[in-house]
Amino acid sequence: MAVQLAPSILSADFARLADEAEAVSGVADWLHVDVMDYHFVPNLTIGLPVVEALLKHTGLPLDCHLMIDEPDRWAPGYAEAGAGNVTIHAEASRSPVRTLRMIRAAGARAGLALNPGTPVEPWEDLLPELDMLLLMTVEPGFGGQSFLDLVLPKLRRARELASRRGTAVWLQVDGGVSAETIERCADAGADVFVAGSAVYDADDRAGAVQSLRALAEQATARASWSDQDTSG
Repeated sequence: MAVQLAPSILSADFARLADEAEAVSGVADWLHVDVMDYHFVPNLTIGLPVVEALLKHTGLPLDCHLMIDEPDRWAPGYAEAGAGNVTIHAEASRSPVRTLRMIRAAGARAGLALNPGTPVEPWEDLLPELDMLLLMTVEPGFGGQSFLDLVLPKLRRARELASRRGTAVWLQVDGGVSAETIERCADAGADVFVAGSAVYDADDRAGAVQSLRALAEQATARASWSDQDTSG
């Protein structure tokens, strides 16, 4: 199971996004882009025009996390623009299967996100429709929040469900991921890690990514699930 790191530009300097992307180029696997509309979450960030511009200035694939109302309407456009992964929220989507299939048909990986209070079990049957399941480890909307350990048991259940079904789904965690928390996430079953302030508040952004990856890889190697898991 390969560990993947996705620095979040939510914690970056929005006036220098191309430079901030370049700071982690070569060490990160993805660039995580939080799209917020001030409706689904109480914050407003960037939208499709900025994503389209960013795609012209970075070689990193974009991992677009849509924290918006009406994702069924807007998500396919991000895939068509060239995003490598597009994640919609289960709480916001009215037609998740159709939308996930449209994202895949447009050439991107398709992800489904669950808020901390949303159980994973009702979504088990959708796992074959997913490339990635994102479990929020903070309430969505703002960067720099404290990690919610209460999500760890849900993450373990998600890993068990994916392993039982044999689906090649990535398990991503987003929120409060840092040197203090990333090992717990990896031990519970995560293999894709979004880190915002832990990367962009560091003087050496590339070094921060490398350090986080090393911690996650060490924890994964020790984890009981890693030898049994057939997905990834």
